[in-house]
Amino acid sequence: MHEKKKILIFIDWFLPGYKAGGPVRSMANMVEYLGDRYDFYIVTRNTDYTETEPYAGVTSNQWVDFAPAVKVFYCSVEYQSLSSYRKLIKSEKFDVVYVNGIYSWKFSILPLIALRKFAGKKIVASRGMLAQSAIDVKGGKKKLFLKLVKWLNLYKGVTFHATNEREKEDIKREIGLRSTVVIADNLPKKGMLEKKMLSKKEGELRLLSLARISPEKNTLYALKCLKQLGEFEGEVNFDLYGQIYNQAYWEQCETVINMLPSNITVTHKGIVDAEKVGETIQHYHVMFLPSRGENFGHVILESFMAGRPVLISDQTPWRNLEKEQCGWDLSLVSSQQLAVNGNQSTVNWSQVLRELLLMQQKEFDILCEGARKRATAFTNDPGLVKGYERLLE
Repeated sequence: MHEKKKILIFIDWFLPGYKAGGPVRSMANMVEYLGDRYDFYIVTRNTDYTETEPYAGVTSNQWVDFAPAVKVFYCSVEYQSLSSYRKLIKSEKFDVVYVNGIYSWKFSILPLIALRKFAGKKIVASRGMLAQSAIDVKGGKKKLFLKLVKWLNLYKGVTFHATNEREKEDIKREIGLRSTVVIADNLPKKGMLEKKMLSKKEGELRLLSLARISPEKNTLYALKCLKQLGEFEGEVNFDLYGQIYNQAYWEQCETVINMLPSNITVTHKGIVDAEKVGETIQHYHVMFLPSRGENFGHVILESFMAGRPVLISDQTPWRNLEKEQCGWDLSLVSSQQLAVNGNQSTVNWSQVLRELLLMQQKEFDILCEGARKRATAFTNDPGLVKGYERLLE
């Protein structure tokens, strides 16, 4: 049996952390699927996203056996330095170094500087950070950064990891047409949840959002769409699970929540542990997430795997949902347009919400079955693992 290749990974946050959302799940799924083919060494922070206290029971600044074929080095703040990374890179004969993300000084830029003389393969995963919708958030700083890295030739000899054709185009546009890009879609969490039926009566609707409360996730837009239902006959519950990322933005959300009619209840439920996401989804009828853009959208796939339809924007890779009877992917309009009567795109959101509110058990069960079929088709695709073999070889 040939010796397994050693893959060194730099990522801001990893398990047991979960507050950073998608990137953590992407990496956890990747090492779980590919551990029989490669040995993974993950360098990450010893704290969760936005936290300062180190993980309880986790040893910092040394390699820790995390799972078969997976070791993790949880760095304290002092250890997140160029000299420390150079030592780690030299500590083993690594075949590939994989850098997750674009803008992080500690875990994207410093590792690339430390890798200047590295002879093996260097991979950078852009994780949707080069999409125009992502660049527009703090756009001035990001555009300046991208000019700087080109000038410094920081991506010389780097292979970029894209999860779809659109992301490949984003990389080529921002980094350069000659950039080497390999497409490998995100790997799903292993194992479908056991089928769980949920009662659906006409005039009741349980919605949830599993995303941070932020402009990128379009929480305010979702609330304004609900407001358009008005004093409609029926009870709507919309539970928000996610970190309040921006207090001023949350205050805008609260203003709309306070204006909603009494039949529509919105509750912020805090954060869900990553291992309980699927189970949580199964208590609701629909995932409601009109995000401005998702590179992948793990919670969307987890909703399908939990057997629940989704109501999302058309700014994700998950398309043609209505045709496949597993949800809706609708176009977005600006917040200003939400107040304008007769805007067709906006009307579509409220029409679908009204349709869901009036929906009865038989129609709902068809959507749930469609969701499971969509998940099964994705998770059973043999091309997923082959994409990573092309990327890492």
